[in-house]
Amino acid sequence: MSFSPQSKIWIYQSNREFTATEVAEIQLKLDAFTTQWKAHGHQLAAKAEIIYNFFIVFTVDETSAGATGCSIDASVRIIKEIEQTYHLDLFNRFNMAYKQDGKVVVLNKEDFETLISIKKVTPETIVFNNLVQTLADFQTKWEVPFEKSWHNTIFAHLLA
Repeated sequence: MSFSPQSKIWIYQSNREFTATEVAEIQLKLDAFTTQWKAHGHQLAAKAEIIYNFFIVFTVDETSAGATGCSIDASVRIIKEIEQTYHLDLFNRFNMAYKQDGKVVVLNKEDFETLISIKKVTPETIVFNNLVQTLADFQTKWEVPFEKSWHNTIFAHLLA
């Protein structure tokens, strides 16, 4: 299935890396969910994928049917169920993800700030912008250098 560049995106970032077993089990749950995901009785053109064993990304192509409050609530319920089953934290927006030597690292905000202040996170460090809302932005603005991300606005004082 191909998705419009304007497809809606939701990103859930884990506080820890999923194991191989968890990836397989969670993907099965996500596939079962997206195949029956509906909005006002209309099947949504949707997919869910696990990326880097840290991120769950929902994509909904709204050209045929748009996601509604109730359908979004249903997706949040499946994420909460996954969170409880696997003892994860998928809703903490204060966990920061970045790449170090090609691997994803997730830290709490305080530890991330420390790495910026000691120059272990630099303006060139790749960070994840989980605030992107469309597939086009996801493809071009999700993994970005720190200096081109919202992180720079919030943490710029630490780079000085």
